[in-house]
Amino acid sequence: MTKTHRNLAEVLVSSLRRKRTEMSVRHAFGDADDKLVVASYNVHKCVGTDGRFDPGRIMDVIREIGPDVMALQEADMRFGERVGLLDLTRLRLETGLVAVPMKTVSKSHGWRGNVILVRKGALKDVHEVALPGLEPRGALVAELELDNGSALRIIAAHLGLLRRSRQQQAEFLLELMSRRGDCPTLLMGDFNEWRLGKRSALKHFEAAVGPLPPALPSFPAQLPVLSLDRIIGNRRGMIANIAVHDTPLARLASDHLPLAAVIDLDAATT
Repeated sequence: MTKTHRNLAEVLVSSLRRKRTEMSVRHAFGDADDKLVVASYNVHKCVGTDGRFDPGRIMDVIREIGPDVMALQEADMRFGERVGLLDLTRLRLETGLVAVPMKTVSKSHGWRGNVILVRKGALKDVHEVALPGLEPRGALVAELELDNGSALRIIAAHLGLLRRSRQQQAEFLLELMSRRGDCPTLLMGDFNEWRLGKRSALKHFEAAVGPLPPALPSFPAQLPVLSLDRIIGNRRGMIANIAVHDTPLARLASDHLPLAAVIDLDAATT
C-alpha cells in the first residue's frame, strides 16, 4: 500500500531542508511576467516572529512576490473600529495593487480582516459575507473582469479555529459558489485546517472541485510544518503552479508564510 500523506516528522525534515535553500516564489515559477500570479497571506496584524509591529515589512514581502491579485488575512485590528494596519497609498504606488473597496464604510481595509488587492483587471462587484460558527469570521467575494475580457471570482476567507465551525464554513462557501452561478473561482485564505484525512474540512472542497493542489507547509513561518494556507480553483488545471514564498524577510514579517500560485487562464475559462 502506498502512503498518501506525509507524517509530521517528514514534513519537519522537509522544512529544515528548505530553510537552508530559501527561495522566492518568482524563482520557483521562473518567468511569470506574462501570467496571472495570485497570492494569499495571513499578515498576523503586522506583528512579526520577533514580536515587532512593522507594516512596512509586510509590504516589502508583498513587493517580493509581485502578485496581480492578493488575499490578505488579519490586515485590520480585530476589535473596536477594526482599523486597517497597512499604508494602502504606499502599497498602490509601490506595487500597483489596489484594495477592493468595501460597501460598508469603516476604518477597516477589508471585511473582518480579509482584504483583496488587485493590480490587473476591473472590479465588477464585491460582497461581504459573514461565515457561520462561534467566532466572528467572514469572507470577501470580488467579481473581476481580467484584461483579456474573461471573468474571475475571488473568495478571500479566514476559517475558524474550531473543527465544527470549519466544516460549516466550508459547506457555506461551496453553497455560496453554487448560488452565485458558474464562474472561474479562486478560493484563497487561511483555512486553519492542518488535517488531510476524512475529518478535514478540505474534503468538502475536494468533493466539489476535484483533487486539490498539494498541501504546502506555511506555518509557523520560521519552521513551517502545517499547511494552513490554501489556494483552490474550481476548474481542473486552473492552478498551473503553486509555491510557498519562503524568504528571510517572509520568515520574519509574520507568523505565516505567503502562498502564491500561477493561474492558467485558458484552463479557467473552459
